[in-house]
Amino acid sequence: SAKQGRDRKFQAILPLWGKMLNVEKAQEFRVLGNDKLQPVISTLGAGITRYNNTGKDLESESENGITFDISKARYHKVIIMADADVDGSHIRTLLLTFFFRYMRPLIEAGYVYFAMPPLYKITVGKKVEYAYDEEARLRILEEHKVGEGTKASIQRYKGLGEMNPEQLWETTMNPESRMISQICLDDAEEADRVFSMLMGEEVEPRRAFIDANAVYVSNLDV
Repeated sequence: SAKQGRDRKFQAILPLWGKMLNVEKAQEFRVLGNDKLQPVISTLGAGITRYNNTGKDLESESENGITFDISKARYHKVIIMADADVDGSHIRTLLLTFFFRYMRPLIEAGYVYFAMPPLYKITVGKKVEYAYDEEARLRILEEHKVGEGTKASIQRYKGLGEMNPEQLWETTMNPESRMISQICLDDAEEADRVFSMLMGEEVEPRRAFIDANAVYVSNLDV
């Protein structure tokens, strides 16, 4: 649907499938040879370099003979499109971990974005509106006085694959109507610590973080 719905003049689509590699736990040779990440590396065309909390890992760069050069990047806007559910969040996190560890200048330059697909399609009469969260759904229903003599058809999207090309263009790909979120890096050292804690090998720090923040979870998919 994304390939059919895009504007070929300025949009390119790179489909990714299967389980993405968690690069925080993987050795570098596995990252370089991974069949899910190789298309990303080749498509962007800027190489890769492992980054730690102080910047480039020079030892890694010299061992692999590869360096990341942002001036060679073929695209200056990389938009990660994934479903608006827990699985989609996991995919976004894995890809963001890869960009942070191996293509960090893309984030620092403001090239990386998340697409924000809608959760609901709401049809009232002949009017169609999209809600991107539960709050927006309730607001739209209230505006149309649904339940007070007005009826509405509500479709909850389970994934981007449920949308036809026209809907995908209108809600997620059209620059004039889509919602995207730019990924910003304000504190590289703190970001490094968080990525290591949440995506790394050590279980205890991650468990402590989950225990401390579980109270803030509003939407739990189990």
